[in-house]
Amino acid sequence: MRLFGRKKGTGNGERVKARFSLPRWIMARFDAAQTTKDNARHWAAAEFLSADAEADPAVRKTLRTRARYEVQNNSYARGIVSTLANDTVGTGPRLQMLFDKEDLNHEIEHDFAVWAKRVRLASKLRTMRMARCQDGEAFIILAQNPDLRSDVKLDIQLVEADRVTDDELQSDGSSVDGITFDRFGNPKTYKVLKNHPGGTQSFGTDSIIVKAENMIHCFRQDRPEQHRGIPEITSALPLFAHLRRFTLAVVSAAEAAADFAGVLYTDAPANGEAEAVEAMDSIQLERNMLLTMPGGWKMAQVDPKQPVTTYGEFKHEILNEIARCLNLPFNIAAGNSSGYNYASGRLDHQTYYKSLKVDRSFIEETVLDRILDAWLAEWRLVRRRDVESCDCRHVWFWDGQEHVDPQKEANAQAVRLQSRTTSLAAEYARQGKDWETELQQIAKEQKLMKQLGIAPEEAQPKSGKDGKDEDED
Repeated sequence: MRLFGRKKGTGNGERVKARFSLPRWIMARFDAAQTTKDNARHWAAAEFLSADAEADPAVRKTLRTRARYEVQNNSYARGIVSTLANDTVGTGPRLQMLFDKEDLNHEIEHDFAVWAKRVRLASKLRTMRMARCQDGEAFIILAQNPDLRSDVKLDIQLVEADRVTDDELQSDGSSVDGITFDRFGNPKTYKVLKNHPGGTQSFGTDSIIVKAENMIHCFRQDRPEQHRGIPEITSALPLFAHLRRFTLAVVSAAEAAADFAGVLYTDAPANGEAEAVEAMDSIQLERNMLLTMPGGWKMAQVDPKQPVTTYGEFKHEILNEIARCLNLPFNIAAGNSSGYNYASGRLDHQTYYKSLKVDRSFIEETVLDRILDAWLAEWRLVRRRDVESCDCRHVWFWDGQEHVDPQKEANAQAVRLQSRTTSLAAEYARQGKDWETELQQIAKEQKLMKQLGIAPEEAQPKSGKDGKDEDED
């Protein structure tokens, strides 16, 4: 290595060469970077490709078709995808505006709730979440629907990922499979086929160009500079295939063994004293009958030994591995909590609920805020109201997570409120409720009870025997 420095006493920095005695080569060895005859086959498919080159249109098409096939034919895959969508979206998000004018907030919240029910917002969000899991991405077009039974005619139209594509390759790198970008990397336009390429009307390649402000592209970006999504269950697809193959093999073995009621065998040697019996001959048996065997022959039933003792363990381990890529605990993926106790169930669900919070935050930033901006822009014109931008002036509420022990949760909630470590707004938000709406309802009920002469009873939650959580099988 050579470095340049200044010689002492020189004027304006006459550069001289300074030599340092450093090793000529520095070698850093990592076991994972070594290629040997033992691991060569394992790393044979590893390639140095960019994110878009690795997930090119042909690869994504193959992954989508296989993921859809597995979800349609594998009950576990179908249940996992449906459960993830139901737990994430639930009955749908609810809007709370935070403007200074309460009347304006209630008016916007009411009109948006009516519009969301008209366009089936919650149902489309669940479909979008399932598409992200099995297709890798989902597209939403913000368009006008004159037939919509609402004052605001904005509608959200789901578009399958197969329709957003482009067969023409551009050499400047500004387009990625139907999506064009500006020099800053922002999407400009989307090329959408009028018909699905796999549909009955896919004879032409007619397409429309949708501007970026009218399109919402929702996918999980796993790598920088990745512009199209791949199915979230990609890493679990081979495991789903192993699960189905093993199950079918066990059933086939059990059926093959059940085809034989019994076999005849003899302990005599090949030329021993035993009556001659035709090889592979079959005997029709009847119920409650007595049967005589040929001399020197015995009868024995076939022991199928199916399913094998490791069948349940195999399904447990492979389902646990499948669910890991989606941050699901085993009991939710399998729909079976028989092997859990109370503490284990709570511990596994904590990671799952945190994953749901992250996913809901992603949906808010990517989808809901974009929809609210477009809806509010049209609502201003319809209601003729001067409303400022809703950025950071609203919040979304989702369904709360039910606790496995409501009494213990009520005790913990009372302690948090008494110690001022939480607020009513936070506790109601934990249940997916608007604290203002709930307090108004409580005041209305207390007023009515007072008019009717009903004394409200202050019910205090009772603590356990020793105040400690006990594991319940």
